[in-house]
Amino acid sequence: MTAATKRLFIKTYGCQMNVYDSERMKDVLAPLGYTSIDTADDADLVLLNTCHIREKATEKVFSELGQLKRLKQASGGKMLLGVTGCVAQAEGEEIMRRQPAVDLVLGPQAYHKLPELIARVHRAANERLETDFEVEEKFDALPSDRQVDGPSAFLSVQEGCDKFCSFCVVPYTRGAEFSRSVDAIVAEARALIRKGVREINLLGQNVNAYHGTAPSLEGGDDWTLAQLIRHLAKIDGLDRIRFTTSHPRDMDDDLIAAFGDTEKLMPYLHLPVQAGSDSILKAMNRGHTAQHYVDIIERLRVVRPDMAVTSDFIVGFPGERDEDFEDTMRIVETIDYAAAYSFKYSRRPGTPAADMFAQVPEEVKDERLQRLQALIRDQQTRFNQSQIGKTLPVLVTGTGRNDGQMAGRTPYLQATHFDGTEDLIGQIVDVTMTNATLNSVGGQLARSSEPAL
Repeated sequence: MTAATKRLFIKTYGCQMNVYDSERMKDVLAPLGYTSIDTADDADLVLLNTCHIREKATEKVFSELGQLKRLKQASGGKMLLGVTGCVAQAEGEEIMRRQPAVDLVLGPQAYHKLPELIARVHRAANERLETDFEVEEKFDALPSDRQVDGPSAFLSVQEGCDKFCSFCVVPYTRGAEFSRSVDAIVAEARALIRKGVREINLLGQNVNAYHGTAPSLEGGDDWTLAQLIRHLAKIDGLDRIRFTTSHPRDMDDDLIAAFGDTEKLMPYLHLPVQAGSDSILKAMNRGHTAQHYVDIIERLRVVRPDMAVTSDFIVGFPGERDEDFEDTMRIVETIDYAAAYSFKYSRRPGTPAADMFAQVPEEVKDERLQRLQALIRDQQTRFNQSQIGKTLPVLVTGTGRNDGQMAGRTPYLQATHFDGTEDLIGQIVDVTMTNATLNSVGGQLARSSEPAL
């Protein structure tokens, strides 16, 4: 088999950072002749890019590996099977012990070593585990020529976490906070723009903790995320900037001000609060109070009144009483979210919360989650309906589900559909909103946005 015909299948779990990592793994493997396919059937290399955040994450990976083992056997053992990401970092030795069909295991800071490890496997060197934290080396080793799919792209600027929330495994699987240099980020942004990208979403586990080295001509000190955003906004061809995911402890005054003074920074912020009870926030080791969080949102809406805010919530954290949950409901009512993600607390081995007393019964978690999600759905539907009658700039990202339908995103990250032609992909067009559902808004192309005949 020639190098040009090698087939790669990556299954991605979890967060946007994993989506970004999967894209970069494809870039790393492209020089070896690997091309991406949509199914594990007939693949030469299958990678599971895992996430350790969701409930029973490790067991889901082992279940998937059991199915892939049968595909590998059917290939006569020619298929290579790898596990990457956070489960690989946390459970690497266990993966190798429980599932001998796995050829290689890589933590999230080591995927730039994929070609080397594949070569080792082919040489039967039996060196299949690579989970050391080497985040700076990873970024230095990545190919500068990225593949892009559409006019919107992720750009990783920061990795790791120093917050140590008591429920979270990220500090243990992604390592300490590390920020890329401004020059490296600008170079990657310019490369993306040359390939047609018009919107960049800056990624990090704690993206607003960014503190990257600035260009020497600009002072040479570490820059904040706000300084980086203003610098990127000067690049011609970059029309929209977003960032995710943020921590309330790092929402400083200058970053809040950037929403008011930087037109390219979209009026959308995902800022997880997790709970509305100060006692639960303290037990979570979040380092902020509910009122501090509310104050941040109020200040944001002063500088940008149309700000759309989304969040994350955990219900049933150990020790959560009825009154604690009611505090969470109150903060949701106070903020009035555009959308939010909510989950039942589940134990993560190795985290402080896993050993806490007063674990909440599952039936109580279920009831609370249903109430919270009903409130969030109402708010999300109302927010989408509030756009009806407005004409909004929509970045057209591709085709819709129906013939003659195009899809895109509003400044508020709402999924949007309208009738149009494929030559609009990659353009920002005005769409007058005429209808809304829980998950999207729809409308008609404004006359001023119709292509000239």
